[in-house]
Parts: sequence; C-alpha cells; structure tokens
Amino acid sequence: MNKNTLARRLLLQAPLMTLLALFAMHAEAAAQEKLAEPSLLQRDGSRDFDFEFGEWTAHISRLQSPLSGADDWAEYEGTSVVRKVWNGRANLGELDVAGPAGSIRGLSLRTWNPETRQWYISWANSRSGKVGRPMVGGFTNGIGEFYNQEMFDGRYVFVRFIFSDITENTFRLEQAFSADGGKTWEPNWIARFRKR
Repeated sequence: MNKNTLARRLLLQAPLMTLLALFAMHAEAAAQEKLAEPSLLQRDGSRDFDFEFGEWTAHISRLQSPLSGADDWAEYEGTSVVRKVWNGRANLGELDVAGPAGSIRGLSLRTWNPETRQWYISWANSRSGKVGRPMVGGFTNGIGEFYNQEMFDGRYVFVRFIFSDITENTFRLEQAFSADGGKTWEPNWIARFRKR
C-alpha cells in the first residue's frame, strides 16, 4: 500500500472515528446522568399526598367554640373527593359534609414547592369564598405536619394540621390551635376518612 492510499483511507475514516468518539462520549454522559437521577428510595416529598387521591367517606368532629374552654363538639358526615393536577405535584380536594349543626362545603388546594421541598395547603369554604393563608409543611415517617398563623377572635393564633394513621383505605386529619406560641395545642377539627 502506498503513502497516498494510506493517507486517503485515514482521511475517509476520520469522520467515522469522530462519530464513534462522539457516540462514546454521549453514552458515557448518559450513563453518568442516569447514576445522578434520584432512585425511588430517594424521595423528595412531591408524592406524599398520593394516598389521598380518590373518593372518601368523611366523618368530621368540629369544636364549635375553640379556645373558649367549652367542650361542645358538632358531628358531620359526608364525602371528600381529591383529584391530582400537575402530574401529582398539586391536588384539589372537595369536602361536602352535613350534620345537625349545619353543613360545610370546602375546597382545598395543595401545591408542592420543589425549591423548599414543602407543601402549601390553602382552604376556602363556600360561605365566604375566601382562600385562607396557606399551611406550610411536609411528611416525615408517614405523618404530615403543617403550620401557619391566623387571626382568630381578634388575635393571632398558631394553627397546626396533622395527617396521621394513613393506610390504603383510611387516614386522619386533625386541626389544632395554639394561643401560647405553640406550647400547648387544642384540637378543634378531627376528620376521619374511609375510601369509598
């Protein structure tokens, strides 16, 4: 083989070698990227409300005069329907319950903040139509805790939601107020849900 033939072959093979090198670099980069992806075991919290999607029977116990020392509870029965939006990174819940003390119709919007890795829960009832200040928090070891501060009877109180006893077919939600900066809590809304 003469020098010209060898040079011509090398020139013709150069683009092929370049393509093979680029392919190899791309394959290695893709493998590295795959290693960097979080596994199913590394949760970010964005799916923590997935348990609630669907239709539920709701039983609500509501303290009628919170932070008054009274123990006057009202009972309600009805339904809750929760739908996922934004591929599960948000959801809408509709509550419709009634009892001897009247009825409660409400809408909850829960949104996931990927930067803070926290959920925001906003609530509106059909009477006022106003959306309240969002509760902020998340789930740890199967328990969801969410907090905010709201005006109640002319003063600011801390508000806490706790989602607990979560199974495939049931869960519990408790709301409590604190008038002493979170030292003590008085439950005023206890909701038990069962899958329909």
